[in-house]
Amino acid sequence: MRHSSSHVRRSILIACTAAAIMTTMPALSERQATPATAQATADSRAAAPEEFRMWIDARAGTGAPVHWVSEGGIYEYPSGKKLFGMIGFDSSRVFWPKKPGDPVIHLTRKTYAYTDPVTGEILTEYNGRKVEPIAYPYQMISYRYENGRIYGDVEQGVAPAIQKIEAKTGMTWRWMGKDTLAITAPVFLDFPLPNGGRYEAWENYDFFIHRPGTNDEPYQMAWQRYGALPPFAGKGQAIYHLLSWRVDSNAELPKRLREWAEKEKPMWLNPPRDIDEIRALQQGQAMEGWAG
Repeated sequence: MRHSSSHVRRSILIACTAAAIMTTMPALSERQATPATAQATADSRAAAPEEFRMWIDARAGTGAPVHWVSEGGIYEYPSGKKLFGMIGFDSSRVFWPKKPGDPVIHLTRKTYAYTDPVTGEILTEYNGRKVEPIAYPYQMISYRYENGRIYGDVEQGVAPAIQKIEAKTGMTWRWMGKDTLAITAPVFLDFPLPNGGRYEAWENYDFFIHRPGTNDEPYQMAWQRYGALPPFAGKGQAIYHLLSWRVDSNAELPKRLREWAEKEKPMWLNPPRDIDEIRALQQGQAMEGWAG
């Protein structure tokens, strides 16, 4: 079992919302694609409710990999002093089901680095303690639409500690005018730690999805968090804040972030290929491990 700092890291990146236990899914592989399958999945996407389809298209793309870039900071609570910056990204791809209404599968991996609050340089050490980036080799998310809400079912981790995270409330959505869809995912974290304590935090994700041609940045997200400081920073509470937007190729990543990833986290520049890769990662086969 991992130590408590790993639980802290893990909680920062619980995908978009806490989610319902994964259903059994067929193996998804690009090698299995046929014209009939492609048509079936296209029909499934077309049959989805508009808001659900817009969410999936924005978050995970329509086939080719997409990347969500994040920049922000960590602030001491309650003083408000900026302690660190943060930069990072996730890489994602999507598989629509052949049958309308079945779960949509989102495969992603994500990495985030802490930075100096003044210079913006990526930190590798702080007060004599090593600073490790947050790095998830994969998350597998199963999306479903029920009673006007969007639910994401998360599977992550390595055997024998694979996690299946249950969604309790789902994500709500509302239109802001006729061109902007706002999707909100609050996350309330409260779980026991191996040392006998408890981990408590609050997070909120607000995604803003704009109809094509109405905004220079059609896919945007704001994330806030109240919780413990990163493990290397000592004890205390902090406010985390990130702003995110989507790019559709590695070349569009900010230069500093792309250069860091090419040197330190090259695997993260591409999303998982298929379920076969996910299962290999879960067994720790020939892949980089979980941070922390």
